[in-house]
Amino acid sequence: AANWFPATWISHMLDCQFFGLDSGWHHITNVLIHGLASPLLFLFLYRATGARWRSALVAFLFAVHPLHVESVAWVAERKDVLSAFFWFLTLWAYVRYTERLSSSRYLLVLLTFCFGLMAKPMIVTLPFVLLLLDFWPLRRLSFQARAEAGGKPRTAAIVLEKAPLLALSLAVAVITYLAQHRGGAVKTLTAFPIGLRFENALISCVVYIVQMFWPARLAVIYPYPRHIPAWQAVLAGLALAGASMIVVRLRRRCPYLAVGWFWYLGTLVPVIGLVQVGVQAHADRYTYIPMVGLSIMVAWAVAEVARHPKVKPIVAVLISLACLTCAALAWLQVRHW
Repeated sequence: AANWFPATWISHMLDCQFFGLDSGWHHITNVLIHGLASPLLFLFLYRATGARWRSALVAFLFAVHPLHVESVAWVAERKDVLSAFFWFLTLWAYVRYTERLSSSRYLLVLLTFCFGLMAKPMIVTLPFVLLLLDFWPLRRLSFQARAEAGGKPRTAAIVLEKAPLLALSLAVAVITYLAQHRGGAVKTLTAFPIGLRFENALISCVVYIVQMFWPARLAVIYPYPRHIPAWQAVLAGLALAGASMIVVRLRRRCPYLAVGWFWYLGTLVPVIGLVQVGVQAHADRYTYIPMVGLSIMVAWAVAEVARHPKVKPIVAVLISLACLTCAALAWLQVRHW
């Protein structure tokens, strides 16, 4: 399949062993894994932040958003749901590790991360997300803080802590590229020039945000354009740069904005198309993990707005309507699939 995901292959083999080629059971397996990943996301966020309702909102949006239908309803996207399960399990294990540093807890982080890498290589960005979590909500990362002994920056120790994870990510990235290249999935620069790839990447980042808030006209495939007007790429680049500058400026007052935003951008890097695999310009399934970052931004920002007693009931009603709308649209999208 021009890829490397042994854990995903084994899960498919188990399905065939138990259910043969009865596709219904294969679909149910995807739904069950997705159903387990959603509460794991809640448990991780709740343990890290102590914010019950905000964590629940992020998990609910992950569970029922129409953009995620493709990852669950398409049996061949088992790698998405399986890697997300291990992604959130790794994050939960990491928060547990930061509560009490020990080799056994760190080994659990490594083990779950390894299973995630063997489910889908897109999880290679997880060590960088851990660094974001060290900044917020764990508040371990402080550029002013110093270690108690040796006078070394605490930041260096926290980064060094990620070295084994980064080494695993690098190894899997190389293996994946070789597998995709030998399988003929990696497209040449002749077919997709580097300039066009950069333009499409910028626009795709904006398109995913629009689709999160307005999930209309979703499709199985979005054909790669032969030409992109320069003004569209420039506007998209300016919008992304402007948003990045704003969240950086607000990093002390609203750290969740910076963490959510760079979670979104960072986890998109492997699938943004600079190394083009396939013929799609972008895909709904690529938002499966990245959209969690945007959901964190929304949930915590809404909570800040709802602090005012007069505004709180209105916000609660609007959020409830938005969640119900997502659920209804997801159901319609499932029927379409």
